[in-house]
Amino acid sequence: MADPATYRPAAGSIPEDPGVYRFRDGDGRVVYVGKAKNLRSRLNSYFADFAGLHPRTQTMLQTAARVDWTVVGTEVEALQLEYSWIKEFDPRFNVRYRDDKSYPYLAVTLNEEFPRVLVMRGAKRRGVRYFGPYSHAWAIRETVDQLLRVFPVRTCSAGVFKRQHQLDRPCLLGYIDKCSAPCVGRVSPAEHRLLADEFCDFMAGNTTRFIRRLERDMREAAASQEYERAARLRDDVRALERALEKQTVVFGDGTDCDVVAFAEDELEAAVQVFYVRGGRIRGRRGWVVDKVGDVTTGDLVERFLMQIYGEGEGGQGVPREVLVPELPPDDDAMAELLSEQRGGPVRLRVPRRGDKKALLETVGRNALEALKQHKTRRASDLTTRSRALQEIQDALELDDAPLRIECYDVSNLQGSNVVASMVVFEDGLARKSEYRRFTIKAVEGQDDVRSIHEVITRRFRRYLAESERTGELDALGDAGDGEEGAHQPIDPETGKPRRFAYPPNLVLVDGGAPQVAAAQRALDELGVEDIAVAGIAKRLEELWLPGDDDPVILPRNSEGMYLVQRVRDEAHRFAITFHRQRRSKAMTVSELDAVPGLGPARRTALLKHFGSVKRLRAATPEQIAEVPGIGARSAAVIAAALNGGTAPGAGPAGASGAAGPAPDGRGFDGGET
Repeated sequence: MADPATYRPAAGSIPEDPGVYRFRDGDGRVVYVGKAKNLRSRLNSYFADFAGLHPRTQTMLQTAARVDWTVVGTEVEALQLEYSWIKEFDPRFNVRYRDDKSYPYLAVTLNEEFPRVLVMRGAKRRGVRYFGPYSHAWAIRETVDQLLRVFPVRTCSAGVFKRQHQLDRPCLLGYIDKCSAPCVGRVSPAEHRLLADEFCDFMAGNTTRFIRRLERDMREAAASQEYERAARLRDDVRALERALEKQTVVFGDGTDCDVVAFAEDELEAAVQVFYVRGGRIRGRRGWVVDKVGDVTTGDLVERFLMQIYGEGEGGQGVPREVLVPELPPDDDAMAELLSEQRGGPVRLRVPRRGDKKALLETVGRNALEALKQHKTRRASDLTTRSRALQEIQDALELDDAPLRIECYDVSNLQGSNVVASMVVFEDGLARKSEYRRFTIKAVEGQDDVRSIHEVITRRFRRYLAESERTGELDALGDAGDGEEGAHQPIDPETGKPRRFAYPPNLVLVDGGAPQVAAAQRALDELGVEDIAVAGIAKRLEELWLPGDDDPVILPRNSEGMYLVQRVRDEAHRFAITFHRQRRSKAMTVSELDAVPGLGPARRTALLKHFGSVKRLRAATPEQIAEVPGIGARSAAVIAAALNGGTAPGAGPAGASGAAGPAPDGRGFDGGET
């Protein structure tokens, strides 16, 4: 690791003009390329306060060994030069989008004498016009099959074309009039190219004139009593209409735009684009990107626009309007650059209301789903999971790979309804049947440290008790210990709750050094050893170990980091869900809540038996006593409370819920303990 101070440019040597700069490592390789309106201001920000920089930016500076720059005339030139250098050097610390899958395109080879229509994937070629992308290749073939009735363009390969030319007879498509058969000279090169151009115009959205022309010819043929030709033209119109039906109408004004949306977390981002031409969604495409450094959504938008609409990329062409979730930092320069590439004005805009905003939200939901699927694919791969566990073992210096990880998170709203969650990952996969939820009892207010201490204590105290009693290791989460809603799976053979086969190799807590210290202190107080403890802090994604002053930082694109982050996010989701349930339940006030000594279990049993509070109010004490768990004395108290009276023998003690046991041996409180 190099010290940035050793290669900091001399004071006053950096110009104040717009330009592009490159950081290089000791071997001369470019590790980062950036642009700036003012080179001196931007580069000085890297060296002025190293400690205040984002950790990933610090890593870049320590990887580099020198920096150089090139002055340009305008911000647009800086954008162009930055993009060309990123393409040339592929720096490791620059954002680079990659397809989340290989999308097929409908391509027309306008660079050939007789243009051909075909399905293409991969790198784009010069002289070929592309439409799409499509989700599936079969969708392209269905569209082409409809359009070949009207635009009989060649679809055969070069080998088939040459063979049919030598045989001097067309292929099957030529006989059924779905190819104009240029191989045998039925049409001239100029006539065939006109068919290809019309095919491209229709795919580009200029559909109305073709349908109107066919309808006019159909009426003329019918008027001339050429009924067979009129019927064929009618079928051609229907074929074009069926091709159009496959494309969703989103705008009625013939809008041409690309709608771009992002879904991101601390390490990755997914982007989806819907291509809208003539008011219809013509295709969609997705990318994923590893986030490098402290990048904002605006930075991601800027890098995306440069890569996708840059020279040699995309193949879709720059539309008149691009809808984005956030404008790039230099939006005016970006719009000017895109306008130059398009040869006409291009508008970058963040929609605030109306149909375009709704469509952007839809694209955003697609991006979020794509990000989830991307992470799921990574998690389901055995080799990837094994590498992730090995990386965590090496980083935390564990004796064995953490085959079982338990992660804990605390959730509350300004100190109210404090709950916690425990999620379990075995061999890198979630074991949802062994998740547990905790209602925090001893902690009042917003104190995550004490809450973590309580949860870890309760979990492992129960583990030790069950281990000592039976020699087995018990799962936590029974209602008797206060874990709300945590029902243990029942073994069908023994009828007893199933128990964990072994304790976790690693306990993760959501938080930094204070939370980790609390978890370790809880284990020490119980005498539990040989269980590693670590915490993951959200902001910088670093791992904290007990007693260490400095965190452990996993490589940002490592499989180990992805696994740790996934475990933490799952614990957070589970805790938030439980907290919302508790909060919603607390806000729902029932008349039964005011009945003294009536706990949650008995309230549930009463409502289940009678169906509603209205029916319960109309019931007699004898009918109420028929409910399992409700004795005669409890039934009298319930009936009196619901009808505004006083139960016989119910004094102050009964009103406070502190009465002794009823004659049937049951107390009033049937809720949590």
